[in-house]
Formats: sequence, C-alpha cells, structure tokens
Amino acid sequence: MIDLKAYGIVMWDESKIASFRRTLLNWYDREKRDLPWRRTKNPYKIWISEIMLQQTQVQTVIPYYERFLDCFPTVTDLAAADEEKLLKAWEGLGYYSRVRNMQKAARQIVEEYQGHFPANYEQIAQLKGIGPYTAGAIASIAFDLPEPAVDGNVMRVLSRLFEIDYDIGQPKNRKIFQALMEILIDPNRPGDFNQALMDLGSDIESAKNPRPEESPVRFFSAAYLNGTMDKYPIKRPKKKPQPVQIQAFIIRNETGDYLLEKNKNSRLLEGFWSFPLMETSFIVQPLTLFDDSADSLRETLFQKKVFEEQYQISPSWSDRHFSQLKHVFSHRKWQIELTEGLLAAADIQESETVRWVSAADFVNYPFAAPQQKILDEYLKHDND
Repeated sequence: MIDLKAYGIVMWDESKIASFRRTLLNWYDREKRDLPWRRTKNPYKIWISEIMLQQTQVQTVIPYYERFLDCFPTVTDLAAADEEKLLKAWEGLGYYSRVRNMQKAARQIVEEYQGHFPANYEQIAQLKGIGPYTAGAIASIAFDLPEPAVDGNVMRVLSRLFEIDYDIGQPKNRKIFQALMEILIDPNRPGDFNQALMDLGSDIESAKNPRPEESPVRFFSAAYLNGTMDKYPIKRPKKKPQPVQIQAFIIRNETGDYLLEKNKNSRLLEGFWSFPLMETSFIVQPLTLFDDSADSLRETLFQKKVFEEQYQISPSWSDRHFSQLKHVFSHRKWQIELTEGLLAAADIQESETVRWVSAADFVNYPFAAPQQKILDEYLKHDND
C-alpha cells in the first residue's frame, strides 16, 4: 500500500473511520434506490448492470437491463449469442465495444470456469473488458469481498473528504483513491459501502450542481468544513471531439426498399447496418442569408459521383432538403448531411454486407444511434 502522507493525506483514526461507515450506511439504508440489480446476488446479473452503467444513466439502463436478460438469461446464452442479435439487444446504449467484450468474457467463463462466474477478485479482473472498478464492484456486491470499487463518483467524494490535490482524470493518481478505499471500506458490508459512495457521488455530490448541505457525510468532509467544495475534485477539462463531415446516402429502389450496408471495416460502429455513409473533407456550416454555398455544392456533387462509381449505380438524385444532423462520440463529432436517390431498378449485387431492405424489416437489423437519427429525419419528410 502506498504512503498516503506522501500525498498530503492524513488518515482518520479508527473511531472516526467506524463513525463514517455507520453514518454512510445508515443513510444508504434509508435512501437507496430500488433498482433491479440490487435485488440479486447473481454475479452475472450484477456484471451486466455494471457494464451497462458505464457512461449511461441509471434510468436509461433499466429497460435495457431487463430486455438483455430476457434475451440472454445466463452467461452460457451470452457466450453463444449471434452477433446481430447481441448488437440489437444493445442498440442505442452506445460504446459497443462494451457488449463485444462482455461476450468475449462470457466465453472465457464458459471455457475456463465451466460456465460458473469466478468468485475472487483476481480471476474476475482477468476477464475481458473488466477493469479494477468493475472487478471490485462484482467482488464486493456479489461475493461480499472487501474490494474497493473506485469510479469517478467515488473519487469525487474522496477528493472532498480529504481535500486531495491530485487530478482524478489522471490514471496514475487512481492508486491514491484505491489506497484510501482499502482503509475506509466496511469489511462487513463492502458491497453496500461501495454502492453508497457511488450513489452519493452521482447525486448529492455530483459534478454539476452538488448539494453539499444535504450530504450525510458533510461533517467528515474537509472541503465542506473549510469552504473549498468548489475547488474539488481537481480535473482537467476533456479535449473537445473533432468535427467530421459525413454524407449519408438514402437510396430507394422501385419497390420501395432501401439500400443498407453493414460496417465491417472499422472499430467505430462495426457490425451495425446503416444507409451508405461516406466521410468527406468539407465541413458544412449552418447556412445564413449571406453564406456562399458553392463550395458545399461542389463537394456534394463530387461525393455523389464517388458514390456512383463505388456502387456502380446511377440514382436519380432528389433535390429535397434535410436538416443537418449531429452525433457526438467521445472523440469525434459527426456532422451529417442527407442525400436521397431513387433507382429505377435494383441492380446491385447483394451480399453479406450490402442488401435491399424494406422499412418493415428494419426492426430486424441492429442500427446505431446515428443511423436512427438519419432515419428519423428522413421519415419526417417522407410524405413531402
């Protein structure tokens, strides 16, 4: 364990630690939310919830969690799942590497542990896609092991409790918070202790609009007592995502089917179906009365020509106007222009990655959020 004094942190004595545990857990017993994954000790179900809750709000997760378990009730079902069925069950949650890693981990469990979820921290942490936080959460909640689960919410609370002058966004500083939690965690109720700190950090002591006067542990908090709540936690702002212009081609044939393409060549949205998409070099700005859109028009005409050559078709291009769409990933911000084309004959050679699909069959294809936005915008104008 690291020397906390070297980081300017003076640990409480045993009586204060015991008082802190009681205060926090008494609050949790009164105020904890009734969530479906808190009604079970099944490590598989707890694991599913923890992965879904990464970068996703609780209320959004609940219906996904319940549907996912209906589709894949056991780790064996998840390991054997078809990719498109798996992506369809996850559709809309984003960060799709999470569910792919879950399936890889499920296959590890089947192959290495005969389908039984490993019951100690070290083995859990060896599973694909499971880091120290998730391993600690599963170990403490499902198996009552005194393992800390240190996420951003927990680091925020600890930063204020001890006025920690280290950036919580720097991975190298995580060891400070891990060492603190190893001392503070309640050995008798480790899962509840971890969840109590998570709840506290996500609500009352949230990053935006915290309510420090309502915190059950405010009188343990050095930042509260010293009037420095606005200083902690220390965290540098994230880099802004880079803008990328995307041209979406909505192509219909004479029977009303749409041309869909499966993304097989990129880690971003790999495995999902969409209208054909093409990254362009020209970033289209919102038009004003004084804009000269000649450059934009030339770029669009060029992309249409490239599309025709790539797919060996010559659609009749529509002049209908659609609103520009935006979709933000963690590192990219897509600005999406829609272009509609009609074909007199469906003369594309269909394959595993390119096919004509009726609108009624869209429900059977996994669509990522950008595709759903494109479809919604298009359908708003479908009867124009």
